[in-house]
Amino acid sequence: MTFFHTLRFKLIGIYLLTIVTPFIILAFISPYFAQSLITKETEKLTGGIVNSLSRNIETYLDDLERLTSSPYLNDNVLQALKLKASNRYESADAYTRLQTDRALTSTLPNFLINTRNDILSTITITNNDVFLTTRLNLSGLVPNFPFTEQDWYNKAIEADGKAAFISSHPQNYISNSKASEVFSVARLIKDPDSRQPLAVILADADTRVLEKITNDTSFNVSSIIVILDENKRIIYANNFVPDDVKHELENSRDLNSINTPNYVTVSNKLSTSNWNVVVLLTRAEVKSKVRWIYNIAVLLSIGGLFVTFFVFHYFSRWIVTPFKRMIEIMREVKKGNLQARFTVVSKDEIGQLGDSFNKMINQLDDLINREYKAVLAQRNAEYHALQSQIQPHFLYNTLNGIIGLNRAGETKKLESSVLSLSGMLRYILEGKQMASFKEEFEFLQKYAMLQQLRFEERLFMKFELDDSVASFHIPKLLLQPIVENAIIHGVEPCDKPCEVSVSANTIQVDENYFIHVEIKDNGVGFQTKSSHSKQHIGISNVRSRLLMSNEKAEMTVTSSPGSGTTVVIRIPLKEKRV
Repeated sequence: MTFFHTLRFKLIGIYLLTIVTPFIILAFISPYFAQSLITKETEKLTGGIVNSLSRNIETYLDDLERLTSSPYLNDNVLQALKLKASNRYESADAYTRLQTDRALTSTLPNFLINTRNDILSTITITNNDVFLTTRLNLSGLVPNFPFTEQDWYNKAIEADGKAAFISSHPQNYISNSKASEVFSVARLIKDPDSRQPLAVILADADTRVLEKITNDTSFNVSSIIVILDENKRIIYANNFVPDDVKHELENSRDLNSINTPNYVTVSNKLSTSNWNVVVLLTRAEVKSKVRWIYNIAVLLSIGGLFVTFFVFHYFSRWIVTPFKRMIEIMREVKKGNLQARFTVVSKDEIGQLGDSFNKMINQLDDLINREYKAVLAQRNAEYHALQSQIQPHFLYNTLNGIIGLNRAGETKKLESSVLSLSGMLRYILEGKQMASFKEEFEFLQKYAMLQQLRFEERLFMKFELDDSVASFHIPKLLLQPIVENAIIHGVEPCDKPCEVSVSANTIQVDENYFIHVEIKDNGVGFQTKSSHSKQHIGISNVRSRLLMSNEKAEMTVTSSPGSGTTVVIRIPLKEKRV
């Protein structure tokens, strides 16, 4: 019976479903609920910080936007731009040109001085000239730079006087710019009266200002702060952004619901520029904050399971032990111990079953005494009858050989024959019915010595016994009649020297193991179809005795005239012996 078909297995199944499963569910649901709660609180707190961060960034964008509106605040600058745009600058008198140049190169920079230090420069682009205003010592603009072909220039034209917020880009129009990346606000300056375009002004701020803002901001878990432009391209990120997250940021409609396995997103949109500030919170650290809840839940679950396991073990053993005892008694009965009984200690269903079990054994014992023992006595009588047929037959043949030696006057051979015969007779007259292969082979060697005294060079005997079968028991004198037939009916009629070999070992056929006994001679042989003569009665007796000792044993005889005879006996083994 396999464990999966036992009563204990079914009780374990009930225990797992009613006790273990609820404990495990509670151990996992509670921390999950706590994690969800802490995650929401973290997102709420982060949202407030993101709003504050967004306001700081908007402050810089507002300064840039006001700086691009500065030409409207000074009449001299505005008149100078009108003169430049009207193409009357070249025909104007020297004083007018001087006033125009001074307004664009001196007055306009004064507005930049009053702004934040991180705002680097402004560029004013008219029909024919470009004016650079900067607080740094820069050599100037790149000669013949195509300003009108730049995306930010065209974006300012499209805004038609409104502020155009420009994403991160290089200052490639300044010869020795020290800023790696800048973000800007561009605006088309229009004549307040005629609404005609006068110039495009671009105000640049170093992206390092974003680094300063984000460095002053901290969260309760590790995070990545990302600033996106209106097209969701990254302007700035304080840490490396993985490619999969970057792809989600660029293609997501709602930045607060980005589906990433490693990050929770919190975002805020800048109203003036349509830029987005996104904070990516590490899920792993959020989970670590509730790890202690997991630990407590697991410890409580383990403690509860530990207690319930001992309670279950006690009661299941109380239920299962009587049934196991009944199985043990059944095995004893199977082995022949019909005196084994189950001890009834209770009056419940198990006790009633045990009482019925004892009654069944009593009835079985009575049945065996009436039927089986009678049949067994009859088979034992048949077995002794077969054995009694072999002993006189063997003794008759042996005595004939001794008489032959006596008539020939060979006294030494006669003495050896008598000693061998006396040893054989002691073995034959022992009361036991079974003998080991080792004992049988020792008997056969004595028998072979006796026969070789008679046949001399005409007979050669060979014995091979594997140690793995030496202790295995078979009916006594099972092999001797076969060897005797090989000598008398195979070797004696042959006019040439012959060999008789006897071997016993173990073999494997498929997954089964057998004792393989082979008795082979190269004598005259015979036709197996006509083998029912009286001289082969010994072989028939051997087969009968073999089957009586083991019903699954096999015995085959193979022979043909002039090719000798081979007798093979196979006895099945329950397991291989080493």
